[in-house]
This record gives sequence, structure tokens and C-alpha cells, in this order.
Amino acid sequence: MPFTRREFLKWSGMATVAWSCWQLGFDLKPVRSYAQGLSIKAAKETTTICPYCAVGCGQIVYTDKASGQIINTEGDPDHPINEGSLCAKGASLYQLAVNPARVTSVLYRAPMSDKWEVKDWDWALDKIAANVKRDRDASFIQKNDKGQAVNRVEAIAHIGSAALDNEECWLLQKIMRSLGLVYIEHQARI
Repeated sequence: MPFTRREFLKWSGMATVAWSCWQLGFDLKPVRSYAQGLSIKAAKETTTICPYCAVGCGQIVYTDKASGQIINTEGDPDHPINEGSLCAKGASLYQLAVNPARVTSVLYRAPMSDKWEVKDWDWALDKIAANVKRDRDASFIQKNDKGQAVNRVEAIAHIGSAALDNEECWLLQKIMRSLGLVYIEHQARI
């Protein structure tokens, strides 16, 4: 069999690869494997739903058992909607929960003021309730131009959250309609 140019290139290529492997120190003997332990190995695992949109993707939140602090969030592979995948907003949920710049108290700026005041939650809820009552009483319409009873409020609107389920939306609708609101919308439809 004649030694052709093609045979020469084959043998010289194999010899170059073998020499390179030997020079780089590849050792093909079995090695002992070592895996680093995961930081979430001993964490408490809780399943939840992403709060951002109406899709309702499943998430797993890992919390430290000792401190109760969130240490990781990820998509739930067993959830039928997202099967473990998350969008950019859902994947950033950890940054919302663990963020030193996040506002955790009620900030109130009085009319015509240029400064924010820290208030407690009871004060804020009482202020919201008083403002809703004031605006409802001021704009309540009992009868329309034809004299028909309508009992409605057109000065207040409600926008629901896409993270609510059907039962919560039904309850909110009942509450808002009992106040007389007619402008009721849902975030998922906007």
C-alpha cells in the first residue's frame, strides 16, 4: 500500500493530538469527584405564585431555617403553567424581597409640602378610609336625569391586581359595587 499525502496528514494529525495531550498533562486514570454543597440544601422550601402578571407562574422560595431570611427563588419545575421557567420579572423576585433600598414603612407627603413623613399603618388605613368616604359622599348619584334610581359613584375607580384568583376578584367586585363604583377594571385586561 503506497503512503499517500492523505495518509501522511492522517498520521501526523493523530501524532500531534497525542503529543498535545501528553504535554498538557492529561491523565486518563479515574479521579475522585468532589461536589460543593449547595447553600439551599438545608433551607426551608416553600411554593408560591409569582405576583407580577396574570399568568400565575409557580415559584419555589428558599428560606434560611434559622433566620427566616429568603436566600433564593427559582421557578417550580412541577408547576403546570411555567414548568420551572420564569420571565425576567419573575426571576428578579429575590431582589424585591432582599433589597436594602426597599421602602417598608408608610411615607406621607401632606398637600403643599415638600417633605415626606413616616406614618404607621393604622394611620394610613384610617386616612384612606376617610378619603374614600369623603369622595363617595361628595359624588354619590342617587338618581339619573330621567329620575331612575342608579345609586352610583363616578369619582372613584378601582383597578384589580393580576395576581388575584377568581374568588378574590369576586370578593373585590362585591365590595366595590357595594360602594357604588361603576368604573371597575382589572390589570390583566388593560
